[in-house]
Amino acid sequence: MTDAASPWLIVGLGNPGPEYAGNRHNVGFMVVDLLAERMGGRFKAHKARAQVVEGRIGPPGPSNRRVVVAKPSSFMNLSGGPTTALRDFFKVPVANIVAVHDELDIDYGTLRLKLGGGDNGHNGLKSITKSMGAEYHRVRFGIGRPPGRMPVADFVLKDFSSAERKELAYFVDRAADAVEALVLEGLERAQSTYNT
Repeated sequence: MTDAASPWLIVGLGNPGPEYAGNRHNVGFMVVDLLAERMGGRFKAHKARAQVVEGRIGPPGPSNRRVVVAKPSSFMNLSGGPTTALRDFFKVPVANIVAVHDELDIDYGTLRLKLGGGDNGHNGLKSITKSMGAEYHRVRFGIGRPPGRMPVADFVLKDFSSAERKELAYFVDRAADAVEALVLEGLERAQSTYNT
C-alpha cells in the first residue's frame, strides 16, 4: 500500500480534438471528464503535454485523497510521454497511477479493474508500459468486439452506436465510481464491487 500523503494520477486515454470526442476509443476521456466535474475542477493545459485537473476525492477529512486527473494532449499511441512527465512532476508512485481505457475483449459497459499485466494490443497502454513499466492500475471499460469483419481500428475510432449511447452515461458514471473506489478503498474492495 502507498502512503496516504502521495497523490494519485488518473489518466484517461483518448485522442485529442472534437472529431474524436464521441469515439469508443475516447471513453477514458469521458470518465475523467466526469471525475473532474465531480471534483469541481476545470482542465488546464500542463507543460507535460496534457490537460490536468488537481483536487481531492472522497469525503472531507483525513480519508480523502489528493488526485491529479489528466487527459494526454498527444495522440493515443503516444500516451506514455505525458503520463511519465506527469508522474515525475507530481511525484506520484507508479502504484498510484490509474489508466482508464477502452477494452475490446470485454462486453460493452462491463468493467474490469486490475494492477499490471499486458497491453492486449491497446496502443495507449503499450506506450505507457514502454515508458514506465506495467505496474500501474487499469480501469478497463468494455466496448465489445467489432461486428462482422469490421477492422478493429475502424471500430474503435467510430462513435458509440445510438443503442449504446442510451446507456453510455450510466456506464461512464459507474466507471468514475470504480476509479474513486480504487483510490479510496483499494484494489481488492473495488474489484469485488465493480468486476462484474
